[in-house]
Amino acid sequence: MTSRRRFLLTTGAATSVLFTNASANTENAGQLVHHVFFWLKNPDSKEDLNKLIEGINSLKKIKTLRLCKVGTPAGTEQRDVVDRSYQVSLLTIFDDVKGHDAYQVDPVHTEFVKNYSHLWSKVIVFDSMDI
Repeated sequence: MTSRRRFLLTTGAATSVLFTNASANTENAGQLVHHVFFWLKNPDSKEDLNKLIEGINSLKKIKTLRLCKVGTPAGTEQRDVVDRSYQVSLLTIFDDVKGHDAYQVDPVHTEFVKNYSHLWSKVIVFDSMDI
């Protein structure tokens, strides 16, 4: 299949999903998306990677979370806009800012930071509101 045809098919499918989900998104307006990226001090250490993932998974117990996804860089096509320099990402969704704020002070979260922060050299957070 040519690149152009594949692009058109992919774009068409993505557009139909977006329009299909447009009405569903209005019922989730106001949700807060909290996306965290972690860089390990020892990026080649599988042990540190597994330990951090274990710690991040402990956050799933926090009651205000509506969605919690843990991942590592995907093997997608390398493009100028793709950053694969991080080792682990955490994607969470909350009903609102209050849910996010409760998460930040939840004992499970504070214990996570206390027990696992020695593993990372850098953390970047992107927070956004669903519209």
